[in-house]
Amino acid sequence: MTMRLSVRDAEPAALKAMYGLEAYLASCPVPKRTLYLIKLRASQVNGCAFCTDMHAHELKEMGETDERLFSVVTWRDAPWFTPAERAALALAEEATRMEPGGVSDETWAEAERHYDPPSLAALVTAIATITAWNVLNVTVRTTPGLLRKGEVPA
Repeated sequence: MTMRLSVRDAEPAALKAMYGLEAYLASCPVPKRTLYLIKLRASQVNGCAFCTDMHAHELKEMGETDERLFSVVTWRDAPWFTPAERAALALAEEATRMEPGGVSDETWAEAERHYDPPSLAALVTAIATITAWNVLNVTVRTTPGLLRKGEVPA
């Protein structure tokens, strides 16, 4: 697939705004690994090959195990995730899929058991941000692996 558009070249201010959200997430109260797990899972749900590839490699660089990486797509049935990570992954899946009624009360209550209000706000912001990145990269057909080749996508 050929990339349709470089948003970075066409409208740099748009990416600058997106990177502002990423700067916030870099200092938010949610553990970095948890943030990247939900970025990976939301990207899988949204079918974003670029973001799925990028976040899997970032997690690997953070020391994530193969068992956990390979099991993110089937996290409900895998024993490798903590209760807090499971709550974050469930929240990410439901918010990303946007089923009628949104996130269920059960999923929200489970997230509240593991995260305080600032962390919940950060999780929701992370999910919204990765979904926006997914829409951008899927729409313009950003090629997976560009970052490892030293190219700056989008």
